[in-house]
Amino acid sequence: MPMSHYVQQLRTSIGNSLLLLPAVTAVIHSGGKFLIARQRDTSLWSLVGGGVEPYETPEAAIAREVAEELAVTPRVGRVVGAYGGPDLAATYPNGDQVSYVTVAYKCELPYEPSELEQDELIEIAWHDRATIGQLPRHTWIDRVLDDAARQ
Repeated sequence: MPMSHYVQQLRTSIGNSLLLLPAVTAVIHSGGKFLIARQRDTSLWSLVGGGVEPYETPEAAIAREVAEELAVTPRVGRVVGAYGGPDLAATYPNGDQVSYVTVAYKCELPYEPSELEQDELIEIAWHDRATIGQLPRHTWIDRVLDDAARQ
């Protein structure tokens, strides 16, 4: 998805300066494997998720993000944890600096995704935790997956 109207308005005022943004992350786990997605902008593997829009609840945001990216409306479960810090900071190719704070939710899919949001994702795959540790990935997802596996 393109940059939200809200973030576009902020960028008009602050340019490329650091922007702290709320986000949500889906932890989709089934049969000992996690669903992960390879992102188009970085080619790294990560979890499905995205930004929380103004006045949107985090639960509604994660349901919307999963539906947008995987064309499946998930059942949103409990919170796995909240994450932030240097591993969730990025500078995009256009120079925009961001630092995300994300709330991760366990989610279940009623059926297997059959289409992807092509602007954001290259592919999705189910992998066990050990295999994910060997893939080129955003390293912050390790904390999320480890926390989810302990619950």
